[in-house]
Amino acid sequence: MSYEAIAIVMSGGMLVMLLTGQRIFAPIGFVSTAAALGLYGTGAIELPFNAAFKLFNWYPMLTLPLFVYMGYILSESGIADDLYGMFHVWFGNLRGGLAIGTIGLMVVISAMNGLSVAGMAIGATIALPEMLRRNYDKVMITGVVQAGSSLGILVPPSVVLVLYGMIARQPVGRLWLAGVVPGLMMAGLFIIYIVIRCKLQPHLAPIVSKEELDMPFTEKLKLLKAGIIPFLIFFFMTGLFIMGVTSLVESSAVGATAATIAAIAKGTLTRKVIEESIRKTLGISCMFMWIILAALCFGAVFDGLGAVKALESLFITRWELTPWQVLIMMQLSYIVMGMFLDDTAMLVIVAPLYVPLIVSLGFNPIWYGILYTITCQIAYMTPPFGYNLFLMRAMAPPEITLKDIYTSIVPFVLVMIFALLLIIIFPQIALWLPDLVYNRG
Repeated sequence: MSYEAIAIVMSGGMLVMLLTGQRIFAPIGFVSTAAALGLYGTGAIELPFNAAFKLFNWYPMLTLPLFVYMGYILSESGIADDLYGMFHVWFGNLRGGLAIGTIGLMVVISAMNGLSVAGMAIGATIALPEMLRRNYDKVMITGVVQAGSSLGILVPPSVVLVLYGMIARQPVGRLWLAGVVPGLMMAGLFIIYIVIRCKLQPHLAPIVSKEELDMPFTEKLKLLKAGIIPFLIFFFMTGLFIMGVTSLVESSAVGATAATIAAIAKGTLTRKVIEESIRKTLGISCMFMWIILAALCFGAVFDGLGAVKALESLFITRWELTPWQVLIMMQLSYIVMGMFLDDTAMLVIVAPLYVPLIVSLGFNPIWYGILYTITCQIAYMTPPFGYNLFLMRAMAPPEITLKDIYTSIVPFVLVMIFALLLIIIFPQIALWLPDLVYNRG
């Protein structure tokens, strides 16, 4: 068999095994092991051994459990609930205010957790029932929660960008800073869309009654405490890192410690909260470590085959595509794969091929990491088989149907495509902040 044929068989075999419903790392690891043994014999045992040591020697990996723990502590201790209460009071007298507040909540949750599923869980269980009770249009607000949760894999501390950094061998600090401006820009575009639509169709978003908002101004100021805590945590965690006071790993420790102190101060750090947070943190962290380990083995075999060179030769020499046409083709492949796979599976399958190719074509891999992240989020919010659509169906109240979920996401996907095009046309949207921070000295 030619090297190209072996690469196709490996990729195809992995896709077939993923359809069996096994956990992501199992098909990737099995295909990698089988290919390595078939190609290199018993000497292939060195591949997982070296990959494991590469993983354990990668210092930024320590940030993963600390950031996940921080997010779960804040969620389980009720701080996220208080935060929505603050948005409810301060934005309630604005038409569409609760939907705007939900986007704000999602930005803060993203900055506290780094996982899109966490934002969706909080939005579906806290914000969605509250807006339905106030007669908001169910289709619009379903889209608001799904779109807002997409910010979780873009705004730091994004766990997906940690995974991309590990597989693509790029600094996580630069990737996180590259996600800040695009993430805030996308949140701003969502809010602009909500404001314009609610102005054109006022019946979609009734204003909260004056009775509910009738409270002294001093009481409203007290509610701001719910927002001050996450802001302070985010400032100490990210602000100190940007200012150069702490390293990446030290920032994650600061965030985890600050979240624990906040829960103690609130009086909600019970034994149950600690056990639940640690159990979920352990589950998420182990899952990502197994995925990265399997991905490193898969990438090692692909590197050994020279599959990247073969792909480059196919696109540039045989098909005579320009670098920008290759980039667009890559992004479209994510849209197709996103109908069946989640972001981590897509990344593990294509990163060993795409990232070296992107570098050889002269594109910035940090910038491409942001393009990958946004495209993946668009992909698995796109019908008919988008991963997030079915996740939302599992969490949403019974009155929200699958048809409502499919319909709700269309305008927000269009907004995300617009944001993606802006970042493609103007790469400095993503690269300005990391360049500013890392080149100041």
